[in-house]
Amino acid sequence: MVLEGVPPPSDPSDAKQRDQEKAFDDGADLKPIDNTPYVDPFGDEQNAEVKYKTLKWWQCGMFMIAESVSLGVLSLPATLSALGLVPAIILIVGLGILALYTGYTIGQFRQCYPHIHNLADAGEILMGRFGRELFGLGQILFSIFIMGSHIVTFTVMMNTITDHGTCSIVFSIVGMIICMVLSLPRTIKNMTYISFASFLSIFSAVMITMIGVGVQYKGGANISITAETNIYHAFTGVTNIVFAYCAHVAFFGLIAEMEDPKEFPKSLCMLQFFEIALYVAAAIVIYYYVGNDVVSPALGSAGPLLKKVAFGIAIPTIVGAGVVNGHVGLKYIYVRIFRKSGRMHKRDLLSIGSWIAIGLSCWIIAWIIAEGIPSFTNIVSLISSLFASWFSYGLPGVYWLHINWGRWFSSPRKICLTIINILIVGIGATMCGLGLYVSGKAIHDDSSNASFTCANTA
Repeated sequence: MVLEGVPPPSDPSDAKQRDQEKAFDDGADLKPIDNTPYVDPFGDEQNAEVKYKTLKWWQCGMFMIAESVSLGVLSLPATLSALGLVPAIILIVGLGILALYTGYTIGQFRQCYPHIHNLADAGEILMGRFGRELFGLGQILFSIFIMGSHIVTFTVMMNTITDHGTCSIVFSIVGMIICMVLSLPRTIKNMTYISFASFLSIFSAVMITMIGVGVQYKGGANISITAETNIYHAFTGVTNIVFAYCAHVAFFGLIAEMEDPKEFPKSLCMLQFFEIALYVAAAIVIYYYVGNDVVSPALGSAGPLLKKVAFGIAIPTIVGAGVVNGHVGLKYIYVRIFRKSGRMHKRDLLSIGSWIAIGLSCWIIAWIIAEGIPSFTNIVSLISSLFASWFSYGLPGVYWLHINWGRWFSSPRKICLTIINILIVGIGATMCGLGLYVSGKAIHDDSSNASFTCANTA
């Protein structure tokens, strides 16, 4: 069945076309803008053994919080040290609001093309077969690098709690195996319990850190309202903020597994309002008391004893958020292989075995990356620059320009939005270019963490 499209109006005086365009501008009841048949990414699930489209809006929001908040909040207090209190807070709030808008744009783009399940589908719409392969490769690499960052953090956590009780490589292998086992569920709904535990874990760990630094340090003695810095240190701080808003890569897949995709804006608001509030509060409190001596991840600033307590409580998010982020990449590969075969809905040996094999392969690659870049700050900076700059900021501007093609200057409102979205694309490109420079320089200059050694402290 072919759904009714919403083509650009050929005659501005046509009342019906104007009404359609107004509905489109308002984001209400968007329909596909081409005339291709609607192809549900998971097909008819009425009699399926494994059903995917089961997420309620609040479950989706909780999943997004677990995916995004986990490690991002731990890098922000050090950003205040690099940029100064006021500039950093302005950037945290400003980029958070911008992330809310770009997330809404992703929801609009998916509503116009309901067959989208992942970035590869979006890339095919924008750039054909080349775009499918490019965007798909970007999505899986992003997920694997995120998985690697959680293995790095797991190693830091175990070194902290045990006072380097054994070789760091052993800790990283243990972290990889735990994450692999927890990645076995195939549906996002079955991941919601992990995401809920991750949320409680990171929130509690941050609260303990805030209380700990408040008790141990004299506040306001070593802080900078603004900071004299250079492009290298300043943009390293910016990449930390970008990393804190990196959840957008999963939005297409999450919308595809919602019971009612039109409720996605509720999930998005739940994510962004919570993120901004927690990020600002945690960054200000921890930085105010610890000052310019704050470390990244921030839990290490809580003092000799409390940092062990904080890291211990953070174990569910260190592991769980890695699993949640990894699920996005694993699901992309799984859907790419079995999308048209009906195999995804089976519980036979091939279906389950393929899922396990995909997970094992990706987690091994993530472990290799974690051992190759064993610094938390450096791997966060690289992920933000290479991937999050586009997935959370640059590409949503491209999506908006695509679905509004031919109507960029049709009204004053459209002109304003066109300028905004072109600027968003430029912001993404700038983040990527400068971010790659500073992250590459940091990795090159860092001599404190040798790769594939027992002495890694991250």
